[in-house]
Amino acid sequence: MSDFPTVEENLRCAMRFFGQATGSGDIQNLAGSIAIFSGLDYGVFNIALLTQPVTGKDGALEIRLRDIARYFQKRTQRWSVWLCQDLLDAQARRREKQIFADGGMRAISHPPGMVATALAPPARELPALECRPVADAQTRRAFADITSVTFDIPYTIAQTVYTREQAWSGDYRGFVGLVDGRPVAIAAIVIAAGAIGVYSLGTLPAFRRQGYGEALLRIAATETQRRTGLQKFVLQSTEAGYSLYRRMGFEDAAKFAVYLTK
Repeated sequence: MSDFPTVEENLRCAMRFFGQATGSGDIQNLAGSIAIFSGLDYGVFNIALLTQPVTGKDGALEIRLRDIARYFQKRTQRWSVWLCQDLLDAQARRREKQIFADGGMRAISHPPGMVATALAPPARELPALECRPVADAQTRRAFADITSVTFDIPYTIAQTVYTREQAWSGDYRGFVGLVDGRPVAIAAIVIAAGAIGVYSLGTLPAFRRQGYGEALLRIAATETQRRTGLQKFVLQSTEAGYSLYRRMGFEDAAKFAVYLTK
C-alpha cells in the first residue's frame, strides 16, 4: 500500500499551525480542500491543500482552485497551495501546470514527501547537543530567530508567528538545539496519521555540515518515539536536506508541488 496518504495527512495537520499561531488567522474546510489563513499578508504562510482525490473530468481541479481563490481573496492577495500530486489522476496531472498558471499561480518548489519506517544509524559520530522543547518565551524566540535565518523568512513575520505562547498549544511541538548555551538548530514534530512528522529542521549557517541538525532530530525523534510508541517518520524534504534524509533511512513516497500567487 502506498505511503502517500500518511505523508499528505500529516502535512495537513502540521499546516494548521499557521491558522492558529498568530491569533488572527482562520481555518476553513472547503469542498475537497482546506484553506489556512495566517492572518498575515505573507503567501507562504497562507496555505491551501486538497483533502480528496481529483479527477480530470468536469474541471474538478479548476473548481477547487477557484473555491480556494475566493476564500483567500476576501482576506489577502497572497497565498500558496501545497498540492499532493498523488491525489490527481493522470488527466488532471497533465493539465495541472496550465490550470495553476491560468489561476495566477506559479510553482516555487517540488519537495518530495519521504517516509522512514525506522531511522538508520548515524554514519558518523554526532556532536554533543542540548535539546530543549519550545516551552517558554526564550525557546519561542530562539525558534523564531533561527527560522528567520535558515528559511529566509522576514524577521517580523517569524516573530509574529512563532513567539506567541498560543502558537504552541496544538499538535506542533518545537525543539531547540543548543551548543554551550547558544541556540543553533531547530526542529518540529507533529503526530498525525499514525506517524511522526518532521518539520522546520534548520541549523544556523555557522554550524552547518557539522551534524547538529541531525543530532537534534535524532534526540527529538527518540523522545517522541518513547512518548508515543510510534516508529514511522514522514517529512517533505528541501533540496539541501535530501541527502541527509536519505542517509537517515528516508525514501521517496509522495510528490508535491508548491504553488504561490504571482
